[in-house]
Amino acid sequence: MKLLISNIKTLVQVEETPRKWVAGTDMANLNCIDDAYLLIEDEKISDFGKMEDMPNYDEMDGFDHVEEIDATGRMVFPSFCDSHTHLVYAGSREIEYTDKIKGLSYEEIAKRGGGILNSAKRMHDATEDELYEAAMERIHEIISMGTGAVEIKSGYGLTVEDELKMLRVIKRIKETTPLTIKSSFLGAHAVPAEYRGRQGEYVDLVINEMIPQVAAEDLADYIDVFCDEGFFTVEETDRILNAGMKHGMRPKIHANELDYSGGIQVGVKYNALSVDHLEFVGEEEIKCLKDSETMPTVLPGAAFFLNMVCSPVRDMMNAGLPVALASDFNPGSSPSGNMKFIMSLACINYKMLPQEAVNATTINSAYAMGVQEELGSIARGKIANVFITKEIPSVEFMPYAYGSNLIDAVILRGQRL
Repeated sequence: MKLLISNIKTLVQVEETPRKWVAGTDMANLNCIDDAYLLIEDEKISDFGKMEDMPNYDEMDGFDHVEEIDATGRMVFPSFCDSHTHLVYAGSREIEYTDKIKGLSYEEIAKRGGGILNSAKRMHDATEDELYEAAMERIHEIISMGTGAVEIKSGYGLTVEDELKMLRVIKRIKETTPLTIKSSFLGAHAVPAEYRGRQGEYVDLVINEMIPQVAAEDLADYIDVFCDEGFFTVEETDRILNAGMKHGMRPKIHANELDYSGGIQVGVKYNALSVDHLEFVGEEEIKCLKDSETMPTVLPGAAFFLNMVCSPVRDMMNAGLPVALASDFNPGSSPSGNMKFIMSLACINYKMLPQEAVNATTINSAYAMGVQEELGSIARGKIANVFITKEIPSVEFMPYAYGSNLIDAVILRGQRL
C-alpha cells in the first residue's frame, strides 16, 4: 500500500533526525516545509520534501498503484499524542458539574462520595462489553479530532476485580483500533469508602494483590499514583511505585494538582516517564526536573473545567525544561479529548505560542507516553499517523479558531479513515 499526499501547503513538524523531545526556547521553533509532498508506504512514512524535489514516481518500479491525495491549500500535521486520559468509564457526572457551578470544591465533592468514588460505583455495575462499547464511541470521537495515540488509565475500579476489568477493556481497545494505545494501572487513584481510616490497608491491597495480578496478565505498560493532598502520600507512592517497577511497570505520576505534594520529587526519584497536572510547581520542583528523564505534563482541560490555577508553564520552559500537554479526558474534571482545544487553552491561559503548543501535543506528548520513536513527528520510518486540515491560512490558525473543526482527513497507520 502506497499513499502520496501532494501539493501540501505546509508539512508541519518535520524531522530529518528524530529527537526524543523539544525543550526550553527550542519549543518556539517548529520545522515545516511549504509546498510539500509526503509519501507513505506500508504504514510508515517513507519520504517527504518540497514538491519541486519530488521524484517522478510514475516511472519508478513498484509504483503502479499509488493512491494520491491532492492537498492543495491544506496542511498536514502529525497526529496528536494524548498521553494522559481516563476514557474508559461508565456514565457521565454532570450533576457534579452543577455542584461545581454552585461553588463546591473538588475535595468537597469527593468527601460526599462524588468524584472518583462515584465513577468507581458505576464501574462496578458495568459489564466489560458495556465499558468497551462506550469507550469505543470516545475512541472514534478523538480519532476524528486528530488524535493518533492515547494513554488510558485504570483507576475507577478500586477493587482487584474492577481494576482488572478496566485494564482488560483497555487491552481489547488496543487490539481493535488503529490507534497506538498505552495502558496505565492506577489502582491508587483514590481510597475506597470502605477503607476510610485504613488507607494503609488499601495501599497493601494495591501492592500485594492488584500489582501481581495486573503483571501476570500483562495488562499495563505503566503504573500511576495520585500523589496529592488528600489522596496518597509520598511514602505510600514510594512503596507503590517500587512494587510496580519490580513487575516491569515504569512510573507515571499524578502530582501537584491540589498542592505542593512532593509527587514530582518521588516521580523523578523513580525515573517516572512523566509527572502530570503540575498546577503547583516552584523552584525546587523545577530544579528536581532538570537533567531528569521525566516529562512535565500539563493538563489544561482539567484546570479549565475546575477553574484552577494554571501551571507555571513559562517558568518551566524558561528553565530549559520540555513540556507536554494532554487532555485528561475523564467524566469528572475534563470531559473532552479534543487536543486541538487543549492547544487553544495552552495559548490563551498559559501564554504558550502556537508553535510551543504544537510541540507539546506531538513530539513531547509522544515521549510522555513512550512512543517518541514511532510517533510525534513527520520523520522517515515513523508510523504514518497524520491528519490533513481544511484550507487554513497558517499554523497559528489551528489554536486560534478554537471552536472550529479544521480536520479534513485522518490517516492512521497509512490508512485513510
